[in-house]
Amino acid sequence: MISLAGRDILHAWGKFIFTGIGLGLLIGVTLTMAGVYRGMVDDGKVLLDNSGANLWVVQKDTLGPYAESSSIPDDLWRSIRTLPGVAEAANVTYLTMQVGRGEKDVRAMVVGIAAGEPGTSGWPPQLVAGRQITRGHYEAVADIATGFRLGDEVKIRRNHYTVVGLTRRMVSSSGDPMVFIPLKDAQEAQFLKDNDAILMQRRRTEANPAFNRPGVPGLLDAVIASQTSNNSVNAVLVRIQSEYSPQEVAEPIRRWKRLTVYDRAQMEEILVGKLIATSAKQIAMFLVILAVVSAAIVAFIIYTLTMDKIREIAVLKLIGTR
Repeated sequence: MISLAGRDILHAWGKFIFTGIGLGLLIGVTLTMAGVYRGMVDDGKVLLDNSGANLWVVQKDTLGPYAESSSIPDDLWRSIRTLPGVAEAANVTYLTMQVGRGEKDVRAMVVGIAAGEPGTSGWPPQLVAGRQITRGHYEAVADIATGFRLGDEVKIRRNHYTVVGLTRRMVSSSGDPMVFIPLKDAQEAQFLKDNDAILMQRRRTEANPAFNRPGVPGLLDAVIASQTSNNSVNAVLVRIQSEYSPQEVAEPIRRWKRLTVYDRAQMEEILVGKLIATSAKQIAMFLVILAVVSAAIVAFIIYTLTMDKIREIAVLKLIGTR
């Protein structure tokens, strides 16, 4: 039997090769767009997994700490820790910013973690090199995607930090690598103003007669101290005991602490349904366009190849080829 298809391919091999390459690129772009969306969803879920929390306690009526700004007092974790069903409660702050190293900087999410031990909520669950943070100031653990190495000195706001550990797969919902620093340093980086702003605020306070009273000498100092101190965090990460359900622990916090509490399912809905919703719609639009274009191009190629072979097929039928 004569292999007519094989002979035809050998006769016009260039056409078939370039057609296959073009279709492969088109289908590859389509699959890549779908992969980008899946990657965004996966980054959001990894962010929640790595936090080690079952509940996220944030400012009332906000979607924090990832989708909206949230600010709560840093002493709330103590009262939350005493509630029934709570195994662990830890403060945390999140701040997306540029982290400098030498003359270059890297876009990263700076995470302020509370003092504790490995395994504490908010801490990086595993390291690929180095050690965890042991000092209260000026040490950092960075994701390897930042390009930092052990011993590197990085700058966050006004302070310099030494990278003492490296971790992997610690990224924000937008894919920015994480840099972990002590909570007090992160509070200062996020909430404390720069020196010039503090100086101007002090001058305005001193010029205010309500705060600078002649008969109350300690009032002005107390007001200035309260303005320059910073006692806020973005969220409290709560790990619950195994015999309790998330709702059993969350309801007393909502009722008595006047805070908003999200469990894992609700936080996933916020990250996927709200934080990356616009990007998901854009990717879906591109996927539809690419699918339509791919189908049209494939149909056009099949049509043109068929039309090219009509005469050859007719001749072969006349001579009785099967």
